[in-house]
Amino acid sequence: MPPAPFYLGKTFDLESEKTQDTPLAYEPSDLTTHGMVVGMTGSGKTGLCIGLLEEAALNGIPALMVDPKGDLTNLLLHFPNLAPADFQPWLDPEEVRRMGKPIETAAAETAALWKNGLAGWGIAPERLTELKNSAHFAIFTPGSDAGFPVSILASLKAPPIPWEGNREILREKIGSTVTALLGLVGIKDIDPVRSREHILLSNIFETAWSQGHDLDLTELIMQTQTPPFERLGVFPVDKFYPEADRFELAMLLNNFLAAPAFQSWIEGQPLDIPSLLYAPDGKPRHSVFYIAHLDDTERMFFVTLLLSTFEAWMRSQSGTGSLRALLYFDEILGYMPPVANPPSKMVLLRMLKQARAFGVGLLLASQNPVDIDYKALSNAGSWFIGKLQTDQDKQRLLDGLESSGEAFNRTEMDKLISGLGKRVFLLKDVHRSKSELFQTRWAMNYLAGPLTRAQIPAANRLADAGETLASTAKAASASPAAAPIGTGAAATVAGTARIEAAPTQPASVVTGTQASTPGTATRPAAPAGVNEYFMPNNLTLGEALQSGGTPQQANLQNSGILYHPALLAQASVRYLDRRVNLDYEERKTALVRDPGRRGSVRWEENSFTSLDPQLLERSPLPQARFTLLEAPFDDARQVTALERDFTDWVYRASQIRLRTNAALKVYAAPDVSEGEFRKTCSQAAQQACDAELAKTGSAFDKKIALLADKLTREQRELGQDEDELSQRKMEEYGSYGQSLLSLFGKRRVNVSSSLTKRRLTQKSKADVDESKQVIADLTKQIAELEKAKAAATQEINERWASTAATTGEETRAALKKDIFLDLFGLVWLPYYVMQ
Repeated sequence: MPPAPFYLGKTFDLESEKTQDTPLAYEPSDLTTHGMVVGMTGSGKTGLCIGLLEEAALNGIPALMVDPKGDLTNLLLHFPNLAPADFQPWLDPEEVRRMGKPIETAAAETAALWKNGLAGWGIAPERLTELKNSAHFAIFTPGSDAGFPVSILASLKAPPIPWEGNREILREKIGSTVTALLGLVGIKDIDPVRSREHILLSNIFETAWSQGHDLDLTELIMQTQTPPFERLGVFPVDKFYPEADRFELAMLLNNFLAAPAFQSWIEGQPLDIPSLLYAPDGKPRHSVFYIAHLDDTERMFFVTLLLSTFEAWMRSQSGTGSLRALLYFDEILGYMPPVANPPSKMVLLRMLKQARAFGVGLLLASQNPVDIDYKALSNAGSWFIGKLQTDQDKQRLLDGLESSGEAFNRTEMDKLISGLGKRVFLLKDVHRSKSELFQTRWAMNYLAGPLTRAQIPAANRLADAGETLASTAKAASASPAAAPIGTGAAATVAGTARIEAAPTQPASVVTGTQASTPGTATRPAAPAGVNEYFMPNNLTLGEALQSGGTPQQANLQNSGILYHPALLAQASVRYLDRRVNLDYEERKTALVRDPGRRGSVRWEENSFTSLDPQLLERSPLPQARFTLLEAPFDDARQVTALERDFTDWVYRASQIRLRTNAALKVYAAPDVSEGEFRKTCSQAAQQACDAELAKTGSAFDKKIALLADKLTREQRELGQDEDELSQRKMEEYGSYGQSLLSLFGKRRVNVSSSLTKRRLTQKSKADVDESKQVIADLTKQIAELEKAKAAATQEINERWASTAATTGEETRAALKKDIFLDLFGLVWLPYYVMQ
């Protein structure tokens, strides 16, 4: 069903200065060519615009309204019952006091005035009830919690329209966003072509958005330090914008982010256009952005983000000829000036030219047309012209009307505008054949005037805005795309990097409530001169859960890898002593996950055996995110101090115990087991024993050999002596025989010869006996030597066996010159992120 014409008032006759009976019906679709409302203070401009917005609400048309003064807060003051008690809280007590009336009387008179005024314009109370129920109304206060705060994070997300085909528009959005952001942090007079800050941040935005990646302020700060590109133009990034200068810009942005006053900018309703235009129940929303409390820089920042976000949403919509949504700016002064180019200006000019195709209407209001760019004036299809104060304003207005191409008599138009009274406006609409004068109708909302910040919460309660926003927030939280960027995740499973012999396991699952992945997509820049390492992710999700997670939470799902920083240190210590043939090396390794902000580390509590440097990765896993660096990881001086402290600890803690056998001069390093050491000692003792046994045995063997030789000679002589004795005996026996024969014969025997033979026999016998005695003596001597040799052998074996078993220990400390630092720096530990 097409929307009904807007009832804005009734036609007015200038000559008679009377209102006619003919209602002025304004077609909502005419606003797709945009409207311009001009009129001096007191002309009724605010009442006309509120009436037009009331008609939009009644027709189900959503609207976003920028309220620099606080007048639009009156859109929440619906009083269908027109009871005095409804009006009383919104009366100005000071004005009532000056009137000299009780406040109850003043409230009754105001209720009667409104009742009669509405009745005089044919507006029944039922129409007020219909207005109240036609849309949801709320007042938002960016940068403050007086109303509903607004989170600007969503405005840094990648727009919903594709990069290809929309480069020019998106680059213009980036330019205006960056200009507003730099202005907010205090950088003035930004030239997008000459400013290094603007060029750097614009390229960061373009790199992210062209890849469909969202940004938040944390990510922007991180990428300012570590840009995701190597060159800007033909120069390397570090030459175009040195690292130290980028750090200063990052600190400026970070100071702004860290300021307590900024927290109200990142909390509350996301700057999400669909949820600002429609509530979950399908009703349109009329969202008033009250910015009277902001300074000029903050106003420009927010207005630019709002306009840019609205433009990006607009371009994601399909084309239509009907009015889809309305954007109203209550006072355009300063946001679209004729000469300067604030970041809001280009967005407004683009939307004035192109929003019609998407069914979006802009309604702009100003007291001073002279302060508006004439190109903007020429793009407005509907002009609501009230009384103007200065001739300069009238001439600028007439210039704008002439540039629109419509023929009119400039002199007559000048005279007509000068004669307009209060609440009387000239409607000049390109969709109408002629201009019409009309007087604005009575506003259905109570026009209490600008509300103070203290009154805004009550106005939101009056409109039940809190309940509506709560349901909106609940619906948004169900969608990851609507969740704030850079907040915590549901759970984090640590221990994805397996470290052999590590002393402790990392923390297990850390639960949370946010739905988005924590950390930043940009790796925080390590301090200058600090090494970076990446621990490998060599645990499966199941292993990580078993080692430190909570597998009972079966509803959790892995949504990526998050790196946490830690400190990795490893040194090689060499123990060298040529005198004892010692050449031993050991490693001292420490992994410190939380050194504390002051950097005081108990290295012994964080040490483990060793880590093979070849296991470390050279780069992070794709699509991983990173937690931020905090002290001392982000301070090169503190890291250097920790490096010295680690080296000192290694020197103090590096000593080894050697197994020793002083008698054998055998030493063993700690890597030699006791069994191996004893075996070595046994072998050394056996060699020494064998050498001594050989020497001693040789000495005994020489003596035994000499005696054996003598024994052999004596045995040989004994044989000879025994043969000679036997011969002598035969000769002696022969002599005896001859003597017997001589007794019986005539031959005489020589007695002396017989005696000689007897003597020789006895001598031979004596030689035999002597040889036998010598042989017996020699045999005895050889036996005694054999026995002595056996005893000596036994003594030697026992003595060396005892020597092999006699062991001890010695302590050797490392020398500073023999300590070599292998690894020291920042190590990123991978964690599974669970949601």
